[in-house]
Amino acid sequence: MIALVKEFTPQLYQANNIWQQLGIAERGPKLYQALHDGFSYRVFDTLASLSGLDKKQLASVCQLAPATLSRRAKSGKFSQDESDRLYRFATVLVAATALFNDNIPAASRWLIEPVYGLGDKAPLDMLATSAETQAILDLIGRLEHGVFA
Repeated sequence: MIALVKEFTPQLYQANNIWQQLGIAERGPKLYQALHDGFSYRVFDTLASLSGLDKKQLASVCQLAPATLSRRAKSGKFSQDESDRLYRFATVLVAATALFNDNIPAASRWLIEPVYGLGDKAPLDMLATSAETQAILDLIGRLEHGVFA
């Protein structure tokens, strides 16, 4: 007889795994210190790899000019403001991944397409400010709880 239900196999919670892969704390004093010190360039590489965005796309989303990105690749470290922008993107990626049951490719697709709840803007086009980032996170929270209006 063919089983109609897949066997449940617990997996690690992807959000924690994303923070671990990035090598930064999700919150707390270690995160604050890492932001003040500036993220390692490796965080950028890992974010690009995890999100499926190419480096040019991620740099654009995080408002990093090509010349700046080149300098940061050589120095190996981002400034405090640049690190904060990378953190905003990582936070939204983690939240979207949780919304899509740890399916990073589905979350990444959602981030690049216009979303009705964001005024038909793509979430990736709304990461320029902390207020826009919060609007994305608020929408994800509403969707997780079935509140569509």
